[in-house]
Amino acid sequence: MKEIISRITKEYLFRLIGDGKRIDGRDMYEHREIEIQPNWIGTAEGSARIKMGDTDVVVGIKMDVGEPFPDTPTKGVVITSAELIPMASPNYEAGPPREDATELARVVDRGIREGQVIDVEKLCIEEGEKVWLVFIDMHVLDFDGNLFDACGLAAMTALMNTMVPAERHELGEDHPLPVDHVVVPTTFSKIRDQILLDPRLDEERIADARLTVSTNEKGNLVAMQKGLSGTFSYDDVKNCIKKSQEIGDELREMLNSLSEQNI
Repeated sequence: MKEIISRITKEYLFRLIGDGKRIDGRDMYEHREIEIQPNWIGTAEGSARIKMGDTDVVVGIKMDVGEPFPDTPTKGVVITSAELIPMASPNYEAGPPREDATELARVVDRGIREGQVIDVEKLCIEEGEKVWLVFIDMHVLDFDGNLFDACGLAAMTALMNTMVPAERHELGEDHPLPVDHVVVPTTFSKIRDQILLDPRLDEERIADARLTVSTNEKGNLVAMQKGLSGTFSYDDVKNCIKKSQEIGDELREMLNSLSEQNI
């Protein structure tokens, strides 16, 4: 019975999306409602909780002092990880990181790293000996699709509100993390011939291809990640980048407003 219902739902979604409609009434390039709570974890240096529709994620930033990598002796270190806990979805299991958790961490990390969000040179304490380590820990509380955007926005919000705990290490006064750029991801799913933004879980399950585009405050493309086995045409990619630039401006305005409120 479960398989029959699944097949019926699948065909219904195909027909709906083929007509340019979505099951929740959104336009093809419309985000679900986004609710952001900065500084959600009191014990972290920075944090944020984001609800995007029924997808619910928390990101915490912890900072410590450690050694730099040998090939970058004057740069701090950024380490991004993701945890998909069993209560978030019946498909998640306890144990070592899953492949999709690893992909999630890499996509979010790439946007932050390639977008030069953090001025890692300013995280150097003593060249070749001592630098700040920035740990970005992402936790999924409830999964209803599009973890890439939810976790990327939560990570960016948390970084924008992070304080470097210098006093704790007798390195001067606490100060804001040096954030130079605001990078936001926008994820698109291709279902047959239709492309839509911010897919829900039921839309992700029938998608042929996925594309996550990350842009900065100047509208520059800083990272892009293709997923699933389907393809995007050249024009599809151009359209996704253009839409990402437009939507990115709206999302950045939201993040900047929240950051100013928490100064």
